[in-house]
Amino acid sequence: MNGLFSAGGPLVAVLLGFGFGFVLERAGFGSGCKLTAQFRLTDWSVFKVMFSAIVFAAVGLYVLEQVGLVNGQALYVPIPYLWAIAVGGALIGAGFAVGGYCPGTSAVGLMTGRIDALVFFAGLLIGTYLFAGFFPQLDALTTAGELTQGDRLPELLGVPEWLVLVVLVAAAVGVFFLGGWFERRARAAGQV
Repeated sequence: MNGLFSAGGPLVAVLLGFGFGFVLERAGFGSGCKLTAQFRLTDWSVFKVMFSAIVFAAVGLYVLEQVGLVNGQALYVPIPYLWAIAVGGALIGAGFAVGGYCPGTSAVGLMTGRIDALVFFAGLLIGTYLFAGFFPQLDALTTAGELTQGDRLPELLGVPEWLVLVVLVAAAVGVFFLGGWFERRARAAGQV
């Protein structure tokens, strides 16, 4: 099926975007207060949801590859540029901690009428415009630290994929327990 309803069609993208936004809002992620609580270590909902999604996708892709439904070698893995990742992660983390929103949650907050999300979203658009204007001068930074040893983490580390997944699942379980401990401690101290 081609056109609007094809897998990569614009209507499917809009419908998925609305669905994603709806789920984010229902989870409370359209609120800057809930999101900054993650940085205060009083509400680990954001981290738990995002880390669960990463683990689910990683394990799911591995299982689908093992049963022959997905060809892992045919999946596109973008080239990681370590310096761009570090600088971009630091900038978005700082903005997230100060403003309480990431790009996706600011759009959700904006659609639900939050003024702080409007201010953050406007800043996001201005920042994107400025970055695009300075991109020729920043091009060296955006491609610095290119990893070429392997496409994926198992190849880079020289370990089997299943071992990386076991460590990832163990880390998720550990973070859930750690996050729960921080949340209980914050409730007991009356910070929530």
